[in-house]
Amino acid sequence: MKTLGILGGMSPESTVSYYLNINRAINSALGSNASAKLLMSSVNFADIVECQKSNNWQKAGEILAHEAKLLESIGAEGILIGTNTMHKVADAVQNAVSIPLLHILDVVAERIKAQGLHKVALLGTHYTMADNFYVDGLRERGIEPIVPDDEAKLEIHRIIFDELCTGKILPESKDFYLKTIENLTALGAEGVILGCTEIGLLINQSDSTLPFFDTATLHSEMAVDFILEK
Repeated sequence: MKTLGILGGMSPESTVSYYLNINRAINSALGSNASAKLLMSSVNFADIVECQKSNNWQKAGEILAHEAKLLESIGAEGILIGTNTMHKVADAVQNAVSIPLLHILDVVAERIKAQGLHKVALLGTHYTMADNFYVDGLRERGIEPIVPDDEAKLEIHRIIFDELCTGKILPESKDFYLKTIENLTALGAEGVILGCTEIGLLINQSDSTLPFFDTATLHSEMAVDFILEK
């Protein structure tokens, strides 16, 4: 079993889901009292949010790269960034270490193509929906994302940071997300990427007839395969 280093705390709510999903899957695979060999650096999310708001992605990359190097130095054999948005600095993290980075877009694109889909709705933070790093990353992997209009982007982003990241689950916010999915379906979406690791706290597959691709769940499954050396 390999040791995985997790860059977490962005937000704590999603980091909890990673930890539980990975350990439950390892226990299911190995039985008895087996659990994953994990090392974690849980950063101060406020520092990362400040970097995002000030568009200081270089500093954000330096923070995560520093933590990744620490994890490698104490035995991590791979690194996972437990958030979609901060994959914007994935190259800075990977360049700082000699161990592999488990990139979230690799597993998301793989699972979408496995279902024979090409065009999918993308929900996430404003950075994820509007910045090229995620949209272009999907296109490079053969997936065409459809994003909401500017007004909807802002509200989706607000709900993530003001509510989901602090553990608030509100029915009116769920309704807004589902209405947005309806609008994107009308534009040709064949599935939905839950492109923020907190969104799965608000909506799930039972809420829609379109296939959902919960990035936190898929990334956790990728982590399990790495730990079990599959």
